[in-house]
Amino acid sequence: MLEDRTAAAPLIGRQPAPTPTPWPAAYPQGYAVVDVETTGLARDDRIVSAAVYRLDARGDVEDHWYTTVNPQRDPGPVWIHGLTSAELADAPLFPEIAQELAARLDGRVLVAHNAVFDWSMIAREFARAGDTAPVRERLCTIVLAKELRLPLPNHKLESLAAHYGVVQRRAHHALDDARVLAEAFRPSLHLAAGSGVALPLHACRPLTEWTDNPVSGPVGRQASYRPRTWRPSRRRPACPYPNPGRYEPGKPLVQGMRVAFSGDTSVDRELLEDRATEAGLHVAGSVSRLTSLLVTNDPDAATSKVVKARAAGTPVIDEAAFTQLLQDVSRQPEEAQPQDGPQPPDGGPQQPEGPRQPDAGPQPQDGGPQPPDASPRPDRSAPPEAPAPSPAPPPPHPSPLPPAASWEAAELFEADGSPQSGE
Repeated sequence: MLEDRTAAAPLIGRQPAPTPTPWPAAYPQGYAVVDVETTGLARDDRIVSAAVYRLDARGDVEDHWYTTVNPQRDPGPVWIHGLTSAELADAPLFPEIAQELAARLDGRVLVAHNAVFDWSMIAREFARAGDTAPVRERLCTIVLAKELRLPLPNHKLESLAAHYGVVQRRAHHALDDARVLAEAFRPSLHLAAGSGVALPLHACRPLTEWTDNPVSGPVGRQASYRPRTWRPSRRRPACPYPNPGRYEPGKPLVQGMRVAFSGDTSVDRELLEDRATEAGLHVAGSVSRLTSLLVTNDPDAATSKVVKARAAGTPVIDEAAFTQLLQDVSRQPEEAQPQDGPQPPDGGPQQPEGPRQPDAGPQPQDGGPQPPDASPRPDRSAPPEAPAPSPAPPPPHPSPLPPAASWEAAELFEADGSPQSGE
């Protein structure tokens, strides 16, 4: 089902916002506000519906468009997006709507709430279709809200909408979510322009290499769908090598180095991480003073990882340089090679199997004198007392492993992302 309306939605533009004069020359000339609903949040999930609101340079609506998409598989969380297999059976396949979608994205900045997710899903669908989405930059409204320091209780779309008085009619319906975001983006855009705030634009790279593993699991309950992060949780084994320190430009990588990634990569991120792990590197989900190297194609981006790397003096290289270095990773010296098992992630000493129990010493014979601090022997002639109630069990200890990061989620999910935003 396709929908194309050129009339602006009635609520668009109702939010008053100061219009700066002149308008910032560095701002984009047009935007495509996008929302996609999907079968899940993993890299092998598919789009089931998509909506685009095209806006001009100042955020006014030009037209909008919506379509459902047959994912050729289980539709996933029907309880969220409301699209059943029966409703999607006659919907067009993605290759059949790719040209129309591309025309609406062409030459515009893609705008979405947690934009890295929407962009990643769109880029993958275009790659499956043997095509490339004509998107060069994206803007995440979560990151923009942070830049503007909006007084929001959280970074959900409903909170941003409530801040500007925008009413949601059908949450998680692609067309209504795109409408809500378009209405909330316009006053944010004008506030940024009037305040002299540079828009947080992130470069978009089409995928050239990716994995697309088949999805298994019970119908309607895909294991890949996790509401806290779009990226599926992947618990990697601990790196078996101690951290040799930071990468030195001009020298090879060394087994055990801690490597972090930020932003878009032409090769699927999971593939790059797998190859790094196979080479003996430690793939880190964040940047700290222990990080040996940050890999990013956008070293000037304001993502949390890039900002932390800059502050800590962590070396930064691009994807191409990293791929070249992966071909020849130096082995650890023999004395640092693992002997009896993997080392802790930071290369520290292994913990012993358990504390040695102290010798209890000789026990008194039955009927003999009790030690001074021992309790008196019970009087067996007294009637037995009712057993004391068992104490409540202690609360479960929280897992030492944090949940998978919202990308880049931004990674906000990283500023590309909370949400690390999403970027």
